Formats: sequence, structure tokens, C-alpha cells
Amino acid sequence: MEERVIVTGGAGFIGSNLVKALNDRGVADIIVVDHLDKPGKRRNLDRIRFREYADKAEFRRTLREGNVPAVRAVFHMGACSSTTETDEAYLDDNNYRYTRELCEWCLRTGARFIYASSAATYGDGARGYSDEDSVTPTLQPLNGYGKSKLKFDLWALSTGAIQRVAGLKYFNVYGPGEDHKGAMRSMVNKAYSQIRQSGECGLFKSYRPDYRDGEQDRDFIYVSDAVAATLFFYDRPDVCGLFNCGTGVARTWLDLARALFAAMNLPAKIRFIEMPEEIRGKYQYHTQADMTKLRRAGYAAPFLSIEDGVRRYVEDYLAGAEEKADN
Repeated sequence: MEERVIVTGGAGFIGSNLVKALNDRGVADIIVVDHLDKPGKRRNLDRIRFREYADKAEFRRTLREGNVPAVRAVFHMGACSSTTETDEAYLDDNNYRYTRELCEWCLRTGARFIYASSAATYGDGARGYSDEDSVTPTLQPLNGYGKSKLKFDLWALSTGAIQRVAGLKYFNVYGPGEDHKGAMRSMVNKAYSQIRQSGECGLFKSYRPDYRDGEQDRDFIYVSDAVAATLFFYDRPDVCGLFNCGTGVARTWLDLARALFAAMNLPAKIRFIEMPEEIRGKYQYHTQADMTKLRRAGYAAPFLSIEDGVRRYVEDYLAGAEEKADN
């Protein structure tokens, strides 16, 4: 089949970087699906090549009518990614039903289906971070976003569809193309502006005695590494299942802040701020992807450290974007 693909969320963060990586391979016969509700998404489209753009609502109508053209693969990166979204009906339709519609279409037509799940499905991490199928039904997400992502994972697992598709549980992804995400931007993106304006970076205080302020930790993965892992499943259609997409290493918020100050060639100045009441009971104090399953599947590429990833982000994008804004 001709190398034509669909990328939903293709004007978004991971999606636009995925399209760019496909462009770098010489693939431009791409249908980008999204909803251009924010200026940052339009800017993301300006840096990629694609054959056609389709608004999400129109695409879903076309999908239900059976009029989507044959493609080699569908990368389903489109979703409501807000961890503070409380409209359960919207999350269910956008993150579960839409994903299921696309998956079922791919299974009928023979297209490869690669979709974005999330580390938010792990909740507070009490049950660990294993992506083995036996663990998935035991997970208890802390928010509606995580619940909506887990709902599709469980459907795919219960129907056996997971043995014919590939899902990636993205951990804390950061890098170019996330400007439109507002409060859901990475701390690197938000703190860069803070530091330029005030010379300091604010981090949430800890409200657990086993974590000191700033020592809550996360598995941070640079977007180019997340995209490379995603494309592994495009190149290996024989590899199916649900897989973690992190680095396998947990680093503290202090580590990340210090890496950012170093990349900006500035002395570290960090203050600790109160965490909003509405997220205190839903806050993940620790995430760390178990990468055993992905490595066992044959993915061998290394992942950037936060020091290298943050420096690349600052030098290749953030500093340049600031200069353009000044001009």
C-alpha cells in the first residue's frame, strides 16, 4: 500500500512532532486531523508538510459514513489531555468513543492502529508502573482524563483488539510544539518564561512527609524520543500491545529546574509555592515507567537525560522563539 497515513491531533504537541519525523523520512502523504482552536496549533502546521487537513468533527462524520480513504496507518494522538477537565461526558466521547471508532475502522480495513494512552492511567502509582496486561485492570486513575484513557485500554484488552494494535502510555513529555497547551504545558516551557521575567522558578510544595519540597519526581521524556518510540510500532507492525513510553528513570522537579537554569546559563533560583487545593488529592508524587516490555519487544534506542533534553529544547527552540517574539 502507498505510504499514506492519518495523524489525529496532528496540529498538537506529539502529533505535529510525529508528522515532522515522518516528513524527515520523506513521507508527506498525510491526512492531518485536528481542531484549530488555538493559534499555537496553526503555528505547528506551518512547520510540517501534509496532503490534507480535516477538522475533527467533519472527519468523525466521514469515518462513520465509511468514506475515509485507505491508509497504511492511523496514528491517533488526538485527545483532550487536560488532567483538570471535569466534563465526564465530553471525555468519554472524545477520549474513549472516538478512539474506539477509529480502532474498529482500522481493524476492519487492515490499517495499522497506533494510539496514545497515558501514564495518568497509573493513578498514584500504588500498583506500580508495569504495562503488563495483568496489571491494567487493577489501575485506578486519579482524574477523569486518566479514567477515559484507561477505559479504552480496558476495552482493547477485553475484546482482544490490543493484540492487533499498539498503544503507548506516554509519561511526562516535553519539547517543541507545546505552546498551545496552556496550563498543560511542561514545566520546562512554563518555567522558561518565568525565569526570563523574574529570574526565578516556582515549584509546588510537598504535602507528604515522605517527599521534601521539589523532590516529587517524574519520568520526563523528550518529545523526539517519544516520537521515535512511536515510529518503532509503525516500522514493526508485528509488535502489538500496550507499552510504556518513558525513559525508565525518575527525576525530581528540582533536577529539572536546575537543568533548565543550567541550559539558560543562569544561577538557580527556586521558590516553593502552594499547590492549588483542587489538585492536591489528585497529584502524582512519583512516576517511573517500567520499560521492560518495550525493550523486550526490540526497541533498543537510548533516551536523552533531562540535562541533554532540556538543553536541546532551550537552544533549538525556546531561545529562538523568544528572539522572534522580541522582533
